[in-house]
Amino acid sequence: MTATETKTEMEEFEPNIIGFLCNWCSYAGADLAGTSRIQYPPNIKIIKVMCSGRVNPMYVVNALQQGADGVLIGGCHPGDCHYQHGNLLARRRMAILKNLLEFIGIDSRRVRMTWVSAAEGRKFAEVIKEVTEEIKKIGPMKDIQRVNEW
Repeated sequence: MTATETKTEMEEFEPNIIGFLCNWCSYAGADLAGTSRIQYPPNIKIIKVMCSGRVNPMYVVNALQQGADGVLIGGCHPGDCHYQHGNLLARRRMAILKNLLEFIGIDSRRVRMTWVSAAEGRKFAEVIKEVTEEIKKIGPMKDIQRVNEW
């Protein structure tokens, strides 16, 4: 494969992004973006969770194993969690997960955590654009079957 073919492939690459979004804030922000007709890339597949603190890090690893090129975890702003400290728990878990991903050879930029409130539809759209652009720069996810060998 020549350098120009690689560049063409990268330009055509459309990432598959999984979003675990908190029911009360981030999911509601996504809903507001949709009802307000704010445009954002269609690359994200949303999974609604009751709280970002309920996102097990293995869900993220599993999403990457199953073909996702990136994962976004969206929660309430710190101090606004409907379950008091769920979003802070998620933030701690994701910091540890990023270190683990680097250790096993996965670029930690593939996983991002963000805070989006129910009133921030425009911010949600901007985050999706940023995440999509970042994953396009990184490129497609390589096979990570060796994660099963832990």
